[in-house]
Amino acid sequence: MCGIAGILNFSENHNNNKIFIEKITNTIKHRGPDDFNIYTNQQQGIYLGHTRLSIIDLSNNGSQPMLSFNKRYIIVFNGEIYNHKKLRKNVYEYLIEKNTHISWKGHSDTETLVNYFAIFGIDKTLEDVEGMFSIALWDFKEKDLYLFRDLFGEKPLYYGWINNNFIFGSELKSITAHPSFIKNIDENAKKLYLNLNYIPAPFSIYRNVSKLPPASYLKISNKNDRTKQLINLKNWSIKKN
Repeated sequence: MCGIAGILNFSENHNNNKIFIEKITNTIKHRGPDDFNIYTNQQQGIYLGHTRLSIIDLSNNGSQPMLSFNKRYIIVFNGEIYNHKKLRKNVYEYLIEKNTHISWKGHSDTETLVNYFAIFGIDKTLEDVEGMFSIALWDFKEKDLYLFRDLFGEKPLYYGWINNNFIFGSELKSITAHPSFIKNIDENAKKLYLNLNYIPAPFSIYRNVSKLPPASYLKISNKNDRTKQLINLKNWSIKKN
């Protein structure tokens, strides 16, 4: 179990975002006691945090946030990719075909995953990947943020808006820890809880905070004009034989 958190800033004021990303990531330190790292990029408005429980590749080569080999993507990831060795083999075969290579830093499934995104793109990666995960992926070239959740929703992921910041995290406390968050109860979510004894996605107990549904991903863009563009959720399904 690891923890991920992040902020995408749509305002011109970045003064406190480094403090905020440290604060909200620290709330999920219990999810990953082995390592704590943040990434900040004021120019593009992206701030990422990760707390690590080391399982695959115990060295620092598995630390996150992690850049892809071509520096186009950066990832924070909670979960496990069951077929990452097969995916890495696919990368090797592709690179041999293209008569090129990349220098691997370690043998973590995170490194396999971020480089698979870099080589094969979003749709192909989601088609091939098998595992349990919540993922945040930033595309430096297109200035797009992707949030992914696994097929059965084994790994949680929440997101919402606080003023001009899009914020996400593995737990609600990652969002509520932001100093500007207002804890307004969502009455519809409360009714669902009383009827079902749980709150189903995409709802959360708070207004303006959503739970990413299983088998879904969300894309939000932050172009040069800093225009908000929330793209609809897309789904993938179990492969048919």
